[in-house]
Amino acid sequence: MADINLNSLKSLIIFKTLYEQGTATRTAKELGITQSGVSRSLAQLEENINMALFIRHKKRLVPMPEADELYGEILRLMDNLEEMKHSIVALREFGASRMRLASAPALGFAFVPKLIANILRINPKYSIYFDIMPSPEVVRSIEAGHFDAGFVTLPVNSQALVVEELFSVKAVCLVPKDHPLADLETIHVKDLRGQHLVIPNQPNLAADQLLALINENNIRIAGKTEANIAAICSLVANGVGISLINPITAFDNLAASRDFVIKPFEPSFHYSFGLAYRQSWSGNQLIQHLRESLPNQPEF
Repeated sequence: MADINLNSLKSLIIFKTLYEQGTATRTAKELGITQSGVSRSLAQLEENINMALFIRHKKRLVPMPEADELYGEILRLMDNLEEMKHSIVALREFGASRMRLASAPALGFAFVPKLIANILRINPKYSIYFDIMPSPEVVRSIEAGHFDAGFVTLPVNSQALVVEELFSVKAVCLVPKDHPLADLETIHVKDLRGQHLVIPNQPNLAADQLLALINENNIRIAGKTEANIAAICSLVANGVGISLINPITAFDNLAASRDFVIKPFEPSFHYSFGLAYRQSWSGNQLIQHLRESLPNQPEF
């Protein structure tokens, strides 16, 4: 294939305008250049690509099929240049033009989507790839380079990542609204005697603490259902049992279902959440924006 010499982006812009305007006179006026400059640019372009682009007919330039195709290619080029411009803006403002972000389920279904919305209000051209996975998998995926940053449940043990604690919240108890315990101001561990529990089916520090607490107090429960955290609130709302969960997930789901109530739990224990990211992202402006754009936590 013969080499093609495109001498400048300017000649392509002149061709694009000429294709749209139909005459050298209107093109010159549109671009603020001379008519002879338009003619020279077209002649040079046709010579460089070794093909005619227009037929001269009654003082008008009629585009040939080759011109139609070249025009389409130039439009795609202009779109790419516009996208590049937005990427450069993102690079200047955030230090990167895109981020691959992961989250543990506890924060992934509503909290992090709100955070992403906050970030995109700052720059809507920023590109984010987002996925939800168990917290240990978030850590492994960032360590492997599949993601740049992620929200995790603490503690996390990783020598390869920077892990910052963001906040800690007290566990709350979810009770079906027509359950006898729904009338109590606070649910105590002793109130779980004879109750059916709904607990996460993934490794969960708070669930482990709860089961240990039940064992320490010699409390016999009726049984337990293990489920994905996304289904726990729905299971409680359908009367399957009682659950302990972080208040962020609880209040996010309360907006969609009024079939359960949220109660304080004693003795209290906490869920801690953090932001983990690769060392190469240390000092990146977007990491700072993630910290500053965290949604408000529910008051309970």
